[in-house]
Parts: sequence; C-alpha cells; structure tokens
Amino acid sequence: MTRDPDAGAAGIDPERLWLSDPQPRRGRRPAYSREAITTAAVALADAEGLEAVTMRRVAARVGAGVMSLYSYAPDKETLLELMVDHVSGELTATGPPTTPTGDWRADLKAVAHLQRSHMLRHPWLPAALATRRSPGPNTLAFLEHVLAILRPTGLDGASKLEVFAQLTAFVSGHVGHELAQAAAARSAERAAAEARYLAAVAADGQHPELAAALASPGRPLAPEATFGHFLGRLIDGLDAAP
Repeated sequence: MTRDPDAGAAGIDPERLWLSDPQPRRGRRPAYSREAITTAAVALADAEGLEAVTMRRVAARVGAGVMSLYSYAPDKETLLELMVDHVSGELTATGPPTTPTGDWRADLKAVAHLQRSHMLRHPWLPAALATRRSPGPNTLAFLEHVLAILRPTGLDGASKLEVFAQLTAFVSGHVGHELAQAAAARSAERAAAEARYLAAVAADGQHPELAAALASPGRPLAPEATFGHFLGRLIDGLDAAP
C-alpha cells in the first residue's frame, strides 16, 4: 500500500486495505509488520487517547522511520481502520463470544455486555466508531456471529444489519457517556456544582416536569446495572416481525 495524500478525503478503499498484500513488494523485508504497527498504535491509544496517535509516535514505538510507515498506512484514517479491526479480534479470539441459545434477545444482551467491556478496555473506541468504518476480517467475524444469533427472529438480512448497527451505536454512545461521567465524577467540586445547578433549575417554577422527575425516587445503580437497564429497554422493544 503506497502513500496516498488524498486518501483521508476520498475515503478508504476496502478492497485495497483488506484484500491486498500488506507487505511492501520492493526492497528488503522490513523488521516490522502491519500487525506490529497496528499493535503499537493501539497501545498508544489505550494509554493516552486517540490524540496521541501520530505516525511519528507510532514509528518511534516500532523503531521505524516515519516515511516507511506509509507503506502500510498512508494516513491516520487508514491506521484507525486497522486499529478498530485489530481490537475487534479480541471479541472472537477464542471462538464465538457466545453460543446462540435460541433466545435471541438474551443472546443479544450478552453480546452488548461483551461490547461494553471491550470498549471500556479501549476507551478510544467509541470516538473511533463515531465515523463510518470499513469492516475488516475480525469485525466481519463478529458480525457473522451476531447475524447467527438473529436467525430465529425471521428478520430479513437488511433488518438484521440494522439491528447490529443500532446495538453497536447504543453501546458506543452509552460507553462514551459513561466514560465522560466517570471523568467528571472525579471532581467533587464539579459534581457539587452540578447538583446545586439542577436544584436551582427545579426550584425556579419554569420547569415543573423536570422538578417532578428530580423529586421522584432515583435509581442509584452501578454503571453495569444502569447499562443493563437501558439495554433491556432497547432490545425488548425491537420489532422481530419479518
């Protein structure tokens, strides 16, 4: 794969990315590989976030020159594609993540909990998934498993793909919110300020519905229980009619 300065603007060519030989065809065999480069980028993102992932820093991690990396990833967008699919391999590393039981709703909830744990291990994933990605081999293996789970629903192929996209978007959005809330909660001063603000708004007489909602008994749930609560509403509300 040669460097293409316009690749980021024109989009990723999935055939070129996933079906072509990742090894340079000319010159001597390098001491690193696309796998090593992707692994280094993932480790950097896990430790410092997506903003830290630059070609220069990834090159330093693998002991390569920056320009040589463009043979494998012509731009950061391509590198992100590789990173997303690389970590997706964790979902199917030891075979199917869950064995379909015939209860597709329960199986789908198990998949969603697996996705949540996966994204919490890689906090940069929700942001990376916010833009359209071209599914690589690991992502497709996971998709194949989810489609098998949905077989008993009687949904057509397009609807099954929609369910998978909707589920992934829900998990991604929830985890992104969960991470942001956890970061904010580390500041006791900010949490107290937010509580005072909501109390003032509820007492101003202009938001009676909000005041009633805030006055009702809350649900002091742990993060995973909160996720399960909203996940249940999503999946139990899916229309399985063909």
